[in-house]
Amino acid sequence: MKQDVIIVGAGLAGLSAAVYLHRQGRKVLVLEASERAGGRIKTDSHEGFLLDRGFQVLLTAYPETQALLNYRDLKLQKMLPGATVLYDGGRFEIADPFRRPSAAFATLFAPVGTLKDKLNTLWLKNKLQKLTIKEIFEQPEQTTRKQLADYGFSPKMIQRFYAPFLSGIFLENELSTSRRMFDFVMKMFSDGDVAVPALGMEEIPKQLVAMLPEDSFQYNTKVTAIDGNKVTTADGTVLEANQILLATTANNLTQKFFPKQKMNSHQVTNIYFEANEAPTKKAVVILNASITKKWVNNLTVMSNVSKAYAPKGKVLISVSYNGIPTVDDATLAENMKQELKKWYGEKVTSWKMLKAYRIEYALPSQESVKNEINASEIKISDSLFICGDHLLNGSINAALKTGRLAAETMKL
Repeated sequence: MKQDVIIVGAGLAGLSAAVYLHRQGRKVLVLEASERAGGRIKTDSHEGFLLDRGFQVLLTAYPETQALLNYRDLKLQKMLPGATVLYDGGRFEIADPFRRPSAAFATLFAPVGTLKDKLNTLWLKNKLQKLTIKEIFEQPEQTTRKQLADYGFSPKMIQRFYAPFLSGIFLENELSTSRRMFDFVMKMFSDGDVAVPALGMEEIPKQLVAMLPEDSFQYNTKVTAIDGNKVTTADGTVLEANQILLATTANNLTQKFFPKQKMNSHQVTNIYFEANEAPTKKAVVILNASITKKWVNNLTVMSNVSKAYAPKGKVLISVSYNGIPTVDDATLAENMKQELKKWYGEKVTSWKMLKAYRIEYALPSQESVKNEINASEIKISDSLFICGDHLLNGSINAALKTGRLAAETMKL
């Protein structure tokens, strides 16, 4: 039987497209290679803990999530604005004093940069809040590191705050990501909250799945070829549709039809630890700004953000390393604990590794990014279309946006 629309991939872009097509009255069939929807946003239940596949958060100011998601039903748990920073002389707190007044004194005297740097941060926040997202993405491109210097931040401020903070967001340590992405992310931080759903990040794709008829999905179905208006799956099944939407991450299949495809990506390794005592009681990201850091980029006590992430009486700690290390998981976990002993002492030795995630494709490379795309770039042929964050920028917002734009382009 000929399908109306086949969507290849049940990540956020594919789910967004499916929801918007369904609202048009279209019948969609989503083919997903894995066992469930979500793409790169999944949460695993493990020994009573909830483990997101990589440290991820939702920026509530994203326009596309505001338009599509029901925040109340997600039971969003907010993180504290700002960060705790570990450095070779100890640790300090830094935060926007207007968003987190209790940290104003600590921020003022934090050994992170000059008073000018701190005033400059407030100036930048005010500047970005006045700019539209469209204006941000129309700015000339250069690296984030160069832009930070152009904004007047001192090397010390960059090394002790912006570098560890942004490397955890962009998943690359050189800050080669486009300044457009830096400005966009900083605007989103200023305009809204950083949060996670109470039951894990996968609640986001689950909410989108619930917006669709139950027969809209076919899991454990890998598409190996597309020819005209037909798709072939790994078991040799051939399905025909009026329209086909490629909604996977950048891979050989998408590159075949979209030669301009960005294939480069950033990798991350995420280790989860179980502990009886939290290294902090705050729901805040902890950045490693030590000049000798090797194994820990950042850590967050997830059970401080949402109690549901850990069984009662237990603590869940997420620790991230940018890239894929050559050492095995157990060695990496021990190296992380050894590095963190400098600040948290011997109690770190009792942390038990729960699980490691080595994520080969965590974000598309973002040396050049945009926030708009023409219909001609989404439409590959009369029957084939494409969406995904790799077309714009590496964000939940971009994934949902390309799905929406694809649905609009596919209107019959």
